[in-house]
Amino acid sequence: MAARLTDRQKKKILADYVECGSYNETAKMNGVSRNTVKNIVMADKENATKCQQKKEQNTLDMLAYMDSRKEQAQGVIDDYLKALANPEKIEAAKLSEIATALGIVVDKFTKNVPTDVSSIEQQLKNRDALADLIRKPVPNRDIEDFE
Repeated sequence: MAARLTDRQKKKILADYVECGSYNETAKMNGVSRNTVKNIVMADKENATKCQQKKEQNTLDMLAYMDSRKEQAQGVIDDYLKALANPEKIEAAKLSEIATALGIVVDKFTKNVPTDVSSIEQQLKNRDALADLIRKPVPNRDIEDFE
């Protein structure tokens, strides 16, 4: 017979399930069976619902916070892009450092872009916008310029 789980373990299992939404993944994370996870979730549907609502509210709160800090974040990004485009810094950097920095910037601007024709066009627009931004950064540029 398996050892009984403590209330704390059950709450962690419930929270992990709400986070990932998978009985199997939660079971692996907590070293219990899939059925144990399912039984805990089904026995406490009200708490699972409350946890899900709290997770959704936390997501909304974080998105609101990020939106309130958008201008500051864009300013920081502009500063870093200016630094990356500084000829003196480029001259002083190793080729591997330049390649890494450029690769990161390009990856971020092209991340999660589907491969259909319209998205390839969008990818090209993103690349052109990035090239434009590196050549001549513009203050207060809005993120929608790159979406």
